[in-house]
Amino acid sequence: MNLLPIILAFIAGAAIALVAYILINRSILKGKSADIIEKANLEAEKIKNEKILQAKEKFLNLKSEHEQYVNEKNAQIREAESRIRQKENTLNQQTAEVQKKGKEIDNMKSSLKGQQDALARKTEEYDKRIGEANRLLENIAGMTAVEAKNTLMENMKAEARTEAQAYINDTMDEARLNAAKEAKRIVINTIQRTATETAIENAVTTFPIENDEIKGRIIGREGRNIRALEAATGVEIVVDDTPDAILLSAFDPVRREVARLALHQLVIDGRIHPARIEEVVTKVQKQLEDEILETGKRTCIDLGIHGMSMELVRLIGRMKYRSSYGQNLLQHSREVANICAIMASELGLNVKMAKRAGLLHDIGKVSEADPELPHAILGMKLAEQYKEKPEICNAIGAHHEEMEMTSLIAPIVLVGDAISGARPGARREVIESYIKRLKGMEDLAAAYPGVTKSYAIQAGRELRVIVGAEQVSDEQAVTLSSDIAKKIQDEMTYPGQVKITVIRETRSVAYAK
Repeated sequence: MNLLPIILAFIAGAAIALVAYILINRSILKGKSADIIEKANLEAEKIKNEKILQAKEKFLNLKSEHEQYVNEKNAQIREAESRIRQKENTLNQQTAEVQKKGKEIDNMKSSLKGQQDALARKTEEYDKRIGEANRLLENIAGMTAVEAKNTLMENMKAEARTEAQAYINDTMDEARLNAAKEAKRIVINTIQRTATETAIENAVTTFPIENDEIKGRIIGREGRNIRALEAATGVEIVVDDTPDAILLSAFDPVRREVARLALHQLVIDGRIHPARIEEVVTKVQKQLEDEILETGKRTCIDLGIHGMSMELVRLIGRMKYRSSYGQNLLQHSREVANICAIMASELGLNVKMAKRAGLLHDIGKVSEADPELPHAILGMKLAEQYKEKPEICNAIGAHHEEMEMTSLIAPIVLVGDAISGARPGARREVIESYIKRLKGMEDLAAAYPGVTKSYAIQAGRELRVIVGAEQVSDEQAVTLSSDIAKKIQDEMTYPGQVKITVIRETRSVAYAK
């Protein structure tokens, strides 16, 4: 059998089939491409239309915003034009009124001129008749007009001198009487309008306790807690004299307040031991400083005083814990500020400046700088340091007449201080001298090198001096107690005897990490 024709036929069929497959596949691909292109065109048209719509919307929004802005500007322009027209109308009215008044003045001038002419004619006629009368009198009296005039003038001068002197004397007496009455009225009104309670400071604060168990915990083993608290605060603690209470005794109210607050926190916390006591006392001292600043701020706000230095505000807050002759210093200063304000108002002076000077007049009593200076001069220097006005500084420095008064506020502060201090029961001399004596003892001991703290306790019968262990040896501590005792004996006046106790303590601290 001949296979060649079959093979050729098969090859030809395969070739035809391949050609047919290629043509069919090309036709199909061409159709798909057309569909893709058509879809792409439709999608592009859709995106184009969306972008056109977005652009139109954006344009409309911008146009609306622009129109709103233009409308606002036009409204502002119209409002400005309206104001200008109103001002122009007002100016026109004022111009018309001025012109009208000018015409009235011209008419008054012409009328006055006519009256002056008539008066000149009458004056001429009067002078003529006076001349005739004078000549007639000269003939009758046998004296010329000049001689009569001189005689009359001498008589009138003598009479005028007498009357003037009497009038001056009456006027001076009346002025003195009225001035005294007015001064008394202002002072009495000021006193009546200033009502404040009398607060007498003492040297003891009572701390209530619930039972003897708490008292025992406060005392501690062999009294170690009491000793630690007294050393940390400088306050004498009496636990046996009063039932259900502990007495805190110290001349310094700040120390007593620190001890009271520290005891309160220790009793609430329940942990009472020397290390905890020192920690709480340090914390309470910081809290009390914050409270002092807050008290100063609140005082300034209550009195309507602003723009004061924070250091002066802090010193004002410290006044709450100081007394002057038994009178609370902050209460006294507030009272003086109100008195000065009322008196300044009556006299037509600057009320705010008077009130400020009255509040600051005793600021030198709470400063720890330059203790040798009088408190008025020291207060003036503090006020100058913190940029107070010269009038206020002068009023502070002169309120005890230790320098010349150069402003009208100064005598008001002086009088206000006297009024506040002179009220019945306002002051006690004894407590002030007592506090000065105890403070002097502490300052005397603190002046020695190596002394870190000094506390006068038991009403000044004992002086406890705490020294640094690194700076003072045991032998030097013995010498130091003798030196302080001798100096107190030579320089100070005190009843009985004073016990000087020098405490030297060595501590070793380490931390386990």
